[in-house]
Formats: sequence, C-alpha cells, structure tokens
Amino acid sequence: MTEQSASGAGAVLVVGGGISGLTAALEAAEVGKDVFLIEKNPYLGGRVAQLNQYFPKLCPPSCGLEINFKRVQNNRKIRMYTMTQVKSVSGSKGSYEVTCETLPRYVNNNCTGCGACVEACSDERVDDFNFGLGKTKAVYRPHEMSFPMKYVLDKNACSRDTLQKIKDSCKYDAIDTEMEAKTFTLNVASVIWATGWNPYDPTKMTNLKYGQSNAIITNMQMERLAAPNGPTNGQILRPGDNVEPKSFGFVQCAGSRDENHLEFCSYICCMATMKQITYIRERYPEAPIYVFYIDLRTPGKYEKFREKLMADKNTHFIKGKVADIIPEADGVTLVAENAVTGDKVQQKVDLCILATGMEPAIKAQASGLGLEVDSNGFVVSNADKGMISAGCAKKAADVVTSAQSATAAALKAIQAAK
Repeated sequence: MTEQSASGAGAVLVVGGGISGLTAALEAAEVGKDVFLIEKNPYLGGRVAQLNQYFPKLCPPSCGLEINFKRVQNNRKIRMYTMTQVKSVSGSKGSYEVTCETLPRYVNNNCTGCGACVEACSDERVDDFNFGLGKTKAVYRPHEMSFPMKYVLDKNACSRDTLQKIKDSCKYDAIDTEMEAKTFTLNVASVIWATGWNPYDPTKMTNLKYGQSNAIITNMQMERLAAPNGPTNGQILRPGDNVEPKSFGFVQCAGSRDENHLEFCSYICCMATMKQITYIRERYPEAPIYVFYIDLRTPGKYEKFREKLMADKNTHFIKGKVADIIPEADGVTLVAENAVTGDKVQQKVDLCILATGMEPAIKAQASGLGLEVDSNGFVVSNADKGMISAGCAKKAADVVTSAQSATAAALKAIQAAK
C-alpha cells in the first residue's frame, strides 16, 4: 500500500528518534519549520531510554525524555512515524524525495493502553529492549515510558488461538491483525541523519566467550539490570541463576581500538564503566571490582569522578588487555598481562561486564542511501547537499555531546532548507 505525504516548502526530515533526533526535530520545528520525524523502533527515545542513568548528572532517562515527548506531542509542526525506515533517497538540496516504509504494528490508534490484550495473551517473545535478559508477552508495550503510548503485537510470536483471544479482549477494536506495511514519499529540503549506534556484537570477539557463560554480560545489559524498570527491578543479579555476585570484572575496549573489530575509541566506554561501578557500590558496598583497561579516558570534568572511584580500596584497576575469559561453574576467570609489572593475571569473578564499543547503526545501509561515510561507517555531513549527520551517527559521543551536535545539525538543515 502506498500513500503520499505532502510537505510544506522547506521541510526537514529527521531520521532517528533518539535523543539526537528528538533534539534536532524540536529545534527545527520550534523556529517554524515543518518536520518529519521517523524512527525504526515502535517508540522514541533510542539508546537513552535503555539506560539506567546518564551523565553529567546521573539522571534517569525520564529526566530528559519526558519533557521532549511532551514538546513533540504539543508541536503541530512535527509529524512522527514509528516503525519506519528510509528505503531510498533521490533529488538534491531543497528538493529531496524520500521513500519510507512503515511496518505494521498490528495495533491501531484506538489503543488506550488499558492492557487487556496483555492479560489475554499467553505467548511470549524475547525482550529486545532488555537485550534478551527476559521475555515479554507477544503483545507488549516496549517499556513503561514508551512514547507513543501504544502496544505492539508481535504477530509471528502468536498462535492463531492467541491472536483471536487478543482480538476478543480489546473492547476498543484496536487489534488489527490484517494491517500491512505502508510505503510513502516525503518531499523535503534537507535531511538530518540521527540514526544513532548499536553495541558492537560481542560474539565476534571469540576470546571473550560471550554467550558461553551467564556470567558474561555487556555494558548495556548491565544498564538494564541496574534500571528500576529492568528485568530484575534494579537488582544486579547474574542472569540465568539470579545469584547475587560477590565480585565483578570489567573488560574495557571490548571491540574498540582493535584493527580486527572497531579501530576507533568509542569514547563513552570508560565513563560508562565508572558509572556502573557506582551502581554496584549502591547495592554491594564491599564487593571487589576489577577493571582491566588499555587507557582510562575520562576527559575534562569527568576526571574528579574517576579519581573518586579509583580511591575506593575495593576497586582495582589493572592496566592490561584481557586476552582470554575462561568460563567456570560459578563465574569466569579473566586472563590478562599486567602492562606495568609484566605479570600474568588470572582473576576469578562472579560477573564479567564487557565494555563493548559503539558502531554506527546506519553503517550497513549507508551506501545504498547515497550517504558519504568515513572509514568507520560514521555519516559525513555535507551541508552543501543538505545532508547533515548528528549525534552518534556522526561520531561516538555521550548524551550531552549528541544533543549539542543535534542542535548544530538543525541549524545547518534550516539553512539548507531556505
């Protein structure tokens, strides 16, 4: 099914509804531009929504996202499309024609969020919002703060009987199992690419044994474990057996600064680990923590934060790259060489956290969309063409830097749209 979406002269398309996309869309709309905001997930908020806290104030996601959701909701200049991706781009600055596809949610705008469908559903799906640490019902709300506040039906995870029970449970006729994908064309003057990042696939680093032990998780899984709305309601427990870990190990640069994986420094990983040490300390004040690192990069205002944590007598920093992880019956053993002393280190821990790097999410699709990217897959801005990158689509960055980048991108997109 195809529909045409008309736009006003000089409209801006923002691709990606994370913190960068939200910021860029709002900045452009609040100076009077028509804005189309598309997001591939069923909800806005991106990676920030999956964090427990973020810098610089260690705020929960609700601190920054809720007010932006309200601003989007109240701004008639912004038209929002979730579960939507760009399929093709043609034209030139001032007159781009962008073809998009929206996948079926199987839940229409009649949804009030009452939850009756969830109660009627007996089938389950893997919870991708929590990085596979649990399951949800096949009809679900991605998370408690998700916007738009509508449920999503994973039709492929449902039996025919379950689908009928879900439909019968909804007195608002909001379940539409015949919903189909829709394609539509947007006519815009400029495009902001705020497509964000994906955690680097830890299974590609075979020496780190991810997937071979429940005692090995990623830093984003750690965020979800520590989050009050996460799979353990904020308790940091070892997945699988739900044991309270008595010791922790962090493996820095898991995939980053490695010519076989990501050649660049992912910038946020050191500070993410420092932050996650504070999560552990809140729950396990005396637990020994071991951090294996190449270099600690905590620039500027974050230096004092790092110094405070390094003064903790039960937190041990070892300069050395982990070469191997050995799964044990009740944890794992980290194997590394201490670069300062030259000694070989073998440290047993109950839970190991891989500080995986950031990979640009658009990387695989960029060339097909005619985007210019650097050697690492980040989108190169070209204001002369009206193609602007923002946030982690542009470079590895923290939340504050991403928001600043998005504001700059909005200004460039507005200028390109004149």
